[in-house]
Amino acid sequence: MTCTYTDLPKLGFGFMRLPEVEGADGAKEIDLGTLCDMVDTFMDAGFTYFDTARGYHGGRSEAALREALVKRYPRASFQVATKLPAWLAKDAGEARAMFDTSLEQTGAGYFDFYLLHNLGEERTHLFEDWGLWEFLAEKKAAGLIRNLGFSMHDKADALEDVLAAHPEVDFVQLQINYADWESETIESRACYEVARAHGLPVVVMEPIKGGSLVKLPEAAAGVLRAADANAPLASWALRFAASLPGALTVLSGMSTPEQVRENVAVMRAFEPLTCEEQAAIDHVRAILDGIPTVPCTDCRYCLKNCPQGVRIPAALASLNILALYQDEYRAQENYDWNASGGPASLCIGCGACEGVCPQHIGIVAELARAAALFE
Repeated sequence: MTCTYTDLPKLGFGFMRLPEVEGADGAKEIDLGTLCDMVDTFMDAGFTYFDTARGYHGGRSEAALREALVKRYPRASFQVATKLPAWLAKDAGEARAMFDTSLEQTGAGYFDFYLLHNLGEERTHLFEDWGLWEFLAEKKAAGLIRNLGFSMHDKADALEDVLAAHPEVDFVQLQINYADWESETIESRACYEVARAHGLPVVVMEPIKGGSLVKLPEAAAGVLRAADANAPLASWALRFAASLPGALTVLSGMSTPEQVRENVAVMRAFEPLTCEEQAAIDHVRAILDGIPTVPCTDCRYCLKNCPQGVRIPAALASLNILALYQDEYRAQENYDWNASGGPASLCIGCGACEGVCPQHIGIVAELARAAALFE
């Protein structure tokens, strides 16, 4: 299939980490006034791609997009992407209803990009079992979807399986950043190469690794500052992703007006990385690779043996985010998103995981550390 948008601006606005204020009841709510200012800055700079999902901000992100964007700009002047998270539904009917709910919440009328959300691991089969591929193909034929694709946080073999089964997709959305490019856990490069082998454009998510790549260890940050003292650390991450052939756009989950201004300034004058700049990024990656971390490769053998269903690789990943970047917010966010379904505190210390771990990790002790830090 062929994406109907071939020349999008290289920066997209992710609606996952929006600005918040304290509401009248003391609960956090989206700061709509600030968000409107951020959208205006983004649009005024010539950028037009907005990415949201049913589950972002407790289901409030799509409605915020309607208020800050759809009601305020001509529909043809921007692109809307949203996602269907089947794994949040109790059955096929509830999953299918999410499409109409998203249409209502966003007010978009149609979706320029629509994604099956977060395929991989045990989630992939739901989209098949509930006939969601066929359901969304019907919506596309009816003109309610311009481009149909999916997002995935899994390894290259799993991506290959989905693409082999569904050659009809128009694009994929993948986690790609320079820190994870050669990672055995994330497999950024391998997943990118699978998508390109299928001739598909790639929407890049997590190019700044949830903000961690602006919190580099000083030795790594010094390499980039020496290469260009005037370039913000975020600019290296954005340009790395945008320089990849076939990168349709690069999403940044911006939370403040300052982040929007900085990112649009970088990407409005976007130039691909030079050989010298790529060498600087390679040097940074080597520094990060030399920092001691829990040597988990996400092989998931431990998951098959855990009687408590602890999400062991996700917990260890949060420990590694702290070790590499001292980024407490991102480490906690990763834990809340990926490990909360099987928190480390459920560990009973049986050691079944350690008996099958190829890396011989002291998993029980690491899980105790994760529970103390993140729960």
